[in-house]
Amino acid sequence: MATRMVSTESWQLKNETCRSSVDLDLFLHYSLLPSVAIIMVLSCLEKRARGHQVDERFPLLNRRCGTVIPLDFVGAFDNRWSLGFAFGATANKVMIMFSEGDFLLYVPQWAQAFVLLIGAFEVGLSSYPFFACLSTCFQITGATLGFLYTGFWLVIMVMHIVQCPHGQIIGHYEKIMFYWPSLLCLVFLLSRFVHIFVKTLWIRFRLHLLNEETSFLEVHQAQYVQQLLRKPPLQQSQKSWIQRKVYDWDPYFRFPTRMISMAVLATICLYIHIKSSCIWCPARERAYWHHRRKHMKRLWAGEKQFLPLGFSKLSSSQSVAAIARYSGWQIAYILWGQLVIHTVQCLFGVMFMYSFVLPIKKGQGIEMVKTLGTGILTLAVVIGLMLLQVVTAASFFLQPKISQDDKEKPLALDNRKVFHNFNYFLFFYNVLLGLGACLFRLLCSVIVGAWLIARIDRTIMPKGYEAADMGFRTWIGMLFMDHYHTNPTLVCFCHILVVRNRERQQQQQQQQQRTTNYYHFSNVADFRVLNKARTRWLLLYTLLNNPSLSALRKPQ
Repeated sequence: MATRMVSTESWQLKNETCRSSVDLDLFLHYSLLPSVAIIMVLSCLEKRARGHQVDERFPLLNRRCGTVIPLDFVGAFDNRWSLGFAFGATANKVMIMFSEGDFLLYVPQWAQAFVLLIGAFEVGLSSYPFFACLSTCFQITGATLGFLYTGFWLVIMVMHIVQCPHGQIIGHYEKIMFYWPSLLCLVFLLSRFVHIFVKTLWIRFRLHLLNEETSFLEVHQAQYVQQLLRKPPLQQSQKSWIQRKVYDWDPYFRFPTRMISMAVLATICLYIHIKSSCIWCPARERAYWHHRRKHMKRLWAGEKQFLPLGFSKLSSSQSVAAIARYSGWQIAYILWGQLVIHTVQCLFGVMFMYSFVLPIKKGQGIEMVKTLGTGILTLAVVIGLMLLQVVTAASFFLQPKISQDDKEKPLALDNRKVFHNFNYFLFFYNVLLGLGACLFRLLCSVIVGAWLIARIDRTIMPKGYEAADMGFRTWIGMLFMDHYHTNPTLVCFCHILVVRNRERQQQQQQQQQRTTNYYHFSNVADFRVLNKARTRWLLLYTLLNNPSLSALRKPQ
């Protein structure tokens, strides 16, 4: 025992004197410099959709210096898990941002919101290269820069953990327990950047397929539309045990990138927050994702009956803001939901201890059993009388069935005089019964509300007050945004229009090449020719064929 106390004291002394030479908070500030440099490099390679007057003055720009897109929150389905692990790599930064409560004590109250906004912007800018290097079309440059930046962060975090692996909260190997999910995500990103680099070089030097034109129609969206056009099978195939108990996989449906990223980041943040067991049980998670997929597919099919009346149509601005808020709010709801559920469980645990454990320890077990038996008997009598009212109403106060095949009797009163006396004498008892029912309703509301506090796709407000649930409003707005931009039927229809329009343009160009030798004057695809030069050539060609127009031109 004395040896253990000495070792504990020596460990505490060693832990207090251990200070890492790497400060992650300080390094987060320093990482903004390489992050901005990477963004500038990718921006110089990115092309703008439209030309500008600057391009005419500096032809070497060639519509360069475009806007870099880290990831598409609306309709992206590529690199879903890679982007999800990129969000996982930022989990420690997010927790650093959450842990800045001590710093806010030195900031005026009116400025705290701005400080939090600046901190969030700093975390986003520091993590920007992870996503931009995965999403850029210039894959060799993006993979190289992403590998260097990710490796830099990995080395810094490993140094921070190795120098002082222990902590004050958990004890031995505390930092390893905190940071191993982010380290795993960084290692995955390193391997992903290597894979992108090797694959791109192989395709470029061997197959030469990099310049193929991509389509905005995903394969699973086309398969979903094809399934709608097929006749349904006469017999439904029997589902396997995994489909019935674990997860029912739908090959024609994919969750978008924002949901995968949110799930990965929320899981890691939840692990860091609780550091032990997770309240997000498998059955609850299965229902969670199944419920989301059901909402999205119902809206694709044009069904809006599941929406409250006030949410059947939202404004466009609310939907756009909702899809921007969704991922962040969902993570915050999950973290708060875990805390609320644990608090409620602790309260029930305290009630159980004071009601059962302490009386048994004090030798009052028999009295406790008697009290419990009396309460159960009273509850059984109350429930029995409630059921008796239903059975009596079905037996004596309803008219017989119209047809023998009917499952229930019609809603038509019989023995009305007896029914009125029945209601009169039970009126006073139902007043007392309503008191208990009201308390039971309150208890159910607390339990269900605490259990669903993390479910942004379900409202905890009663019917008619759903608008007060801002989380549910965000979910509905996100659903409409997703419906209008990623509905497979709509995307497939637009894809058919684009393909046919492209074919029509190709036919017109081929026909124009056969009929005239000046077709290249109207070729706007050649972006190397200045707009002013092209306009002058077209003017010269028009005046040569129509000399009378020269007299109608304005001087100078």
